[in-house]
Amino acid sequence: MVVLRECVRRHNRLPQIIVVDGGKEFESMYFETLLARYECTKKTRPPAKARFGSVCERVLGTTNTQLIYNLAGNTQITKEIRVVTSSVNPKNHAVWTCDRLYDRLCEWAYEIYDTTDHPALGQTPRDCFADGLARGGIRAHRAIAYDDEFRMTTLPTTSKGMAWVSPGRGVKIHHLHYWSSVFRDPAVEQTSVPVRYDPHDAGTAYAYVGKRWVTCFSEHYATFRGRSEREMMIATTELRKRLHDHSRNMQVTVSRHIREIGHERHVETQSDSCPAPEEHGPTRAPTDLYGLPSPPRPEMLEEY
Repeated sequence: MVVLRECVRRHNRLPQIIVVDGGKEFESMYFETLLARYECTKKTRPPAKARFGSVCERVLGTTNTQLIYNLAGNTQITKEIRVVTSSVNPKNHAVWTCDRLYDRLCEWAYEIYDTTDHPALGQTPRDCFADGLARGGIRAHRAIAYDDEFRMTTLPTTSKGMAWVSPGRGVKIHHLHYWSSVFRDPAVEQTSVPVRYDPHDAGTAYAYVGKRWVTCFSEHYATFRGRSEREMMIATTELRKRLHDHSRNMQVTVSRHIREIGHERHVETQSDSCPAPEEHGPTRAPTDLYGLPSPPRPEMLEEY
């Protein structure tokens, strides 16, 4: 869906034929509806036939060799694990965030690769695209406006496709509440409405109320605005790891503290049950039943 949105945003048109593999996402109702709405033909390549996707795989390989493998923190050195040291370990050079990597990828694809002569084409990909339009015609009737209607058809939905309108809180999508003023209507409260969300903006969602799509805003809009779904997943994973490490360290600290307290109490108990000798006065010789000095034991005589 994101690729199709980018095609319309840059060229105001979609390919007439789209070749896909057997992925489940290409069999969804929303993908089929989008292609039917704009009269695109979908062709599914045969399974286990890699040559049908050679063009796409070649583009991915070129992206890796010309861009990804030249970025700081790339993992190519890990192929020879014996030469990896702390100074060259990719984990210590991971500096690329999702936003920066996406911007650099767009810069490479649209400004560098698109304007570099391609050996198979004999010209740049941008010039080849322009020549194709000149030979085949602009075909204005195939133009697609990048407006709210098109963007709405490319937005995904939840697994259920519906969300419950909670009074005072709105709809809940991916554990986040989204609110709109139309939810104040008593006829809308405590009903299920179709919803969609933007994978590139976690602060905004959409609900179908009153035969139209309305924009809903997150309860943490200032924090989630402009944050993608992928960024939220990475942040959630990192936060869970930190909480897990903190909980584990806290358990170790508490256990150690309890053991120290128990040891101190054990020492105090032994001190109370075995008082010092001076508290009982001077040591006296053992006596018998009538208070007379007891005769020495045989083992004592042997010592002398």
